[in-house]
Amino acid sequence: MKSTLEPLEGNKIKLSVEVDDAEFAKDIDAAFRKLALEVRLPGFRPGKAPRKILEARIGLAPAREQALRDGIPQYLAKAVREHEVDLIASPDIEITGGGEEGLVTFDATCQVRPTVSVPGYAGLRIELPNPEPTDAEVQEAIDSERRRHGTLTVVERSAAKGDYVTMDLEAHRNGEPVPGLNTEDWLYEIGRGWVAEGFDDHLIGTTAGDSVSFTAMPSGTAEEADFGVKVGNVQELVLPEPTDEWVAENLPEHDSVEAWTQSVRTRLGAMRLNQGRQALIERATTALAALVDEAPPEGMVDQELQARVENFVKDLQTRGISVEQWMSATGQDTNTLIETFREQATKAVIVDLALRAVAEAEQVEVDESDIESEYARIAMRASMKAKDVRKAYEKNDAVFDLVAQLRKSKALDWLLHHIEIVDDAGTPLDRELVLGHTHDHDDDDDHDDHEHEHAEEA
Repeated sequence: MKSTLEPLEGNKIKLSVEVDDAEFAKDIDAAFRKLALEVRLPGFRPGKAPRKILEARIGLAPAREQALRDGIPQYLAKAVREHEVDLIASPDIEITGGGEEGLVTFDATCQVRPTVSVPGYAGLRIELPNPEPTDAEVQEAIDSERRRHGTLTVVERSAAKGDYVTMDLEAHRNGEPVPGLNTEDWLYEIGRGWVAEGFDDHLIGTTAGDSVSFTAMPSGTAEEADFGVKVGNVQELVLPEPTDEWVAENLPEHDSVEAWTQSVRTRLGAMRLNQGRQALIERATTALAALVDEAPPEGMVDQELQARVENFVKDLQTRGISVEQWMSATGQDTNTLIETFREQATKAVIVDLALRAVAEAEQVEVDESDIESEYARIAMRASMKAKDVRKAYEKNDAVFDLVAQLRKSKALDWLLHHIEIVDDAGTPLDRELVLGHTHDHDDDDDHDDHEHEHAEEA
């Protein structure tokens, strides 16, 4: 087989392929074997009729047609690999010779992934919240723990935010009780906002024995209900004083208020750092995408959209939820959901193109050790052997895509190590502290859902 590549306008190329007679003869033999399973000849079991007898019966034309149908996709795939063509849609194929006899030739017009420009990517400035927790945040965490150990005391005053009230609760809609909102002697913390929009506001200022009626929108619904509340009593949560003795008795992992406070600060700092790392990737890729002026190909967006919708439906199914149930519970409609996914898909495609551009500009390369490490990582996650993952990727012609993903990941890593990272006051942040010791990330948050689907086919 011989092939040539001709660039065309509009992110397209043309592959011209020529298959020699000896090579195509093997495809014709295979086609006759397939047809032998379908054609019934007296005296022969299906698939057992010799080619000469079968050819005498049906002629050469049906086998040649079958050989073209089966062989051309394989020859095209080989040409795509040889020329490293980055297809983004199914090619348009035209058989230019050998349809009935002679040398088989065909042209494949292919839409390829476009290249984009990302001017100024190295000068991006990303703002993140300072990872150091404030004194107020530390105190709030400490008070939260104190509330867990607090005691409720009945008070003879009107209820305020943060107090607890016992109540008899009724809620009706069109004269019918609202499920889950009719109960007696229920203890509720004012300020939680769990029941309905504005529900807590009607409780503030009430005292023991008061009754209030109002209309409000129950949480998680789209229709109002009529509420009736009778307050039993008002209780105040009394917090324990944080002394060294109290800490040692109730938080045995700490021996003093000072040690406990420092532990809380460290824990909050670690949480903020982790949040910052996730935010950094999101904000960096969003800023990178904003540098791209070219519109992404609709075909790529449609493919990404379809993949996201399929993953969404599959995720719901694993949780035993139908799309209709999810929409009813969230109040969303199909058009809104699809539009949300389309926006995400469009951004993902632009980020894909932008990271490839960075990789090209910075001459990012993927070597064999990178590929082997990725096979090992996928194998661990898929509970397979690395050699089997490799075979699966090679069998499915997926190595090219894997290398592209690794190259994008390395381009993102380069970007994160070169852009400016500051806090909300404009002060530069410690890059290594923000990134951490291991920079395990993807250019798109849904990529992990697909990363070893080729391996699962092994």
